Amino acid sequence: MELLRSVVEGIHGIEVLFGAAGELCWISPSVERLTARPPASFLSAEDPLALLVHPSDLAYCRRVMGEVLESGEARDFELRLHCDDGGINWVACHWRALRDRQGRVSGVRLSAEDIQARKETEYTLLETVAELRRAQALREHYLSRSNDERHRLSALLNVIRLGILFIDRDHRVLYYNRAMLDLWAYPPDENLIGVRDIVLQSTVTPLLASPAEYLAHIESVIHCPTVSEPYEIHFKDGRVVTDLSAVVEGGQDGRGIGRGWIYEDVTERRRVAQQLVALAERDPLTNLFNRRRFHEELERLLADAARREVAVGLLTFDLDGFKPINDQYGHQAGDEVLVGLAEGVRRIVRRNEMFFRLGGDEFAVLVADASAEALAELATRLVEGIAAMQFRFGDNTVGVSASIGVACFPQHGTDGEALMAAADAAMYRAKAGGRNRWVSAASAADETGRC
Repeated sequence: MELLRSVVEGIHGIEVLFGAAGELCWISPSVERLTARPPASFLSAEDPLALLVHPSDLAYCRRVMGEVLESGEARDFELRLHCDDGGINWVACHWRALRDRQGRVSGVRLSAEDIQARKETEYTLLETVAELRRAQALREHYLSRSNDERHRLSALLNVIRLGILFIDRDHRVLYYNRAMLDLWAYPPDENLIGVRDIVLQSTVTPLLASPAEYLAHIESVIHCPTVSEPYEIHFKDGRVVTDLSAVVEGGQDGRGIGRGWIYEDVTERRRVAQQLVALAERDPLTNLFNRRRFHEELERLLADAARREVAVGLLTFDLDGFKPINDQYGHQAGDEVLVGLAEGVRRIVRRNEMFFRLGGDEFAVLVADASAEALAELATRLVEGIAAMQFRFGDNTVGVSASIGVACFPQHGTDGEALMAAADAAMYRAKAGGRNRWVSAASAADETGRC
């Protein structure tokens, strides 16, 4: 018995025996080393399992013990012990059924192995991955760790979505993860260890939209001693991947032990960003640029025109006869007119003439490097083209016309607000003059209608 007691007291892990009803029968003295609680405190506790196991793992622990008692099958998993000082201690648990001479389950044996040191190492690895996402180059000590730690790090790097590649200072592949293979369209079982970087480049450049630009980028950063700026790599299949690069510090001569590359597929992020821009800049009904984009383009064109001393043309118009269509046929019919008009005017305006919907039935066209003759010709095309459009609702065919005001920078306004006021005033004169026509802002002083 003395020999048995000395063996039991010398157990490094924890041994616990539970009865057939799940009651605590015995717990090894080593529990005090891991929880700072003596065995007697568990034996006298109303719920010893709750005293031993951290609350986050308690329900699962109870369920597993019940399954072992019911089925007799062994179970293994990791859990946290509840320490007296409020801390935790990770252990690997092995649950085994105890059987009587008839082979019936008579209890459960729990063997718990202290794995706190391993868990702390795993948390350190997770922090390392977080640093990778902030584009920090891996340091020398990551590469010089023990084989076990290196394998754990490799496993973590293989589950993140960032592609990672390390090239040693002899320009050969030292490490890569699965995401790197996926991003560069390599087979999952491809072995790149020891391959020279120029061989890698020769295999991936056929995938790129601009191979020469990418090779020039590589050449520009390969001697950079700091972290490179993010660079967008455009693939022929439409994907966009960014890369970051940095020297991996270390080596006795201070030259570093190689270079690390981090790749991230940002295709979906770019697509979502473009959609958000479109939502912010486009009218949802007609898909024309909206009032916000109009003001941005107006200010941009005016600034450019002032610098180059050229003119900018602005045409504003609304639809004659649009309200009766809305009133008689409903708002859906009005929307059909606006959509049809937008499609028709798109075919009328030219590449340098930007078409906007300002709201309701109000529209505008901006023309860079405008001339009086070109603006007059455009206004005439719009008046005639819109008047020719027909819309059918039931058995009725209806049409609309446009009253257009034309203004020109800098003659009729030296800023956006003044230019819009001049164009709007001209548009109202067109309405007052009988509609279905255009009027220049110059007409008040000069009936020739020139800018």
